[in-house]
Amino acid sequence: MKRTTGEKLSQGIVIALMLLLCLSVLYPFAYMLAISLNEGTDAAKGGVYLWPRAFTLINYEIVLGNEVIQHAYLVTIARTVLGTITGLLVTLMVAFGLSYQRIPFRKSILSYILITMLFSGGLVPLYIQLYNLGLINNFLVYIIPAMFSAWNMFVMLKFIQGIPEALIESAELDGAGPFRILFQLIVPLSKPMLAAIGLFTAVGHWNDWFAGAFYVTKQDLIPVQTFLQQLLQAQDMSAILGSNSNQEALARGSQMQNVTLMSVKMATVMVSAIPILCVYPFLQKYFVKGVLIGSVKG
Repeated sequence: MKRTTGEKLSQGIVIALMLLLCLSVLYPFAYMLAISLNEGTDAAKGGVYLWPRAFTLINYEIVLGNEVIQHAYLVTIARTVLGTITGLLVTLMVAFGLSYQRIPFRKSILSYILITMLFSGGLVPLYIQLYNLGLINNFLVYIIPAMFSAWNMFVMLKFIQGIPEALIESAELDGAGPFRILFQLIVPLSKPMLAAIGLFTAVGHWNDWFAGAFYVTKQDLIPVQTFLQQLLQAQDMSAILGSNSNQEALARGSQMQNVTLMSVKMATVMVSAIPILCVYPFLQKYFVKGVLIGSVKG
């Protein structure tokens, strides 16, 4: 169809606004990447915006070679993998169970879950509860509290209710039990929805610094985002990297003279952001379908 001048103009304005929005998102990322690849003392002079002026990899060598950061990455990866799997599994099982209309007290249970979305006990009662459960300074503090999400449960419930009941009834007539129906019928049909919710859950675990900052005091249990939060507040590298930073400085010699705390901070930010960004291309096709399904059925 031939478009009118007004339609062409409005489309051009929309495209221009979207380009500006993309630039506003990409520029800070490009700026931090340029600083992280630039010598710290040179970047401190200013004038580095989109590309490094004095290229170096020493900042990444310091970040990736530090044992504290390496261990924080292992904690973050383990937390993200286990937290995403258990969060999807537990929430999906609850949603599948509540999808049966004949479940006793079904409406009361749904109302109770809905109340938890509207009201919270607060930080202090939560801390006391986690302390009584023995989860303070415990790796499971990252996993157990996040096993169930009320919001994700309602999204899954709506999706499961959209599956034709005839499929479930035919499976029941063939002798399939609830678990077989869930894992051999519901899960294969729910891949787009599970991919979208799984991506949100994984990003939430990867980016969370709060639990490591308030529920963990042991340095060997903090995730990389909590380490980054501590690093951004630090006044010198030795306060975070420990005595090993002094040994590294002596070993590297003149290279360390060009390193600043800001350049190490930018390198740490990039290293903590890039892995989770690499997940998006693999889940993009499922992610788009899942978002569209949620928008229609929600």
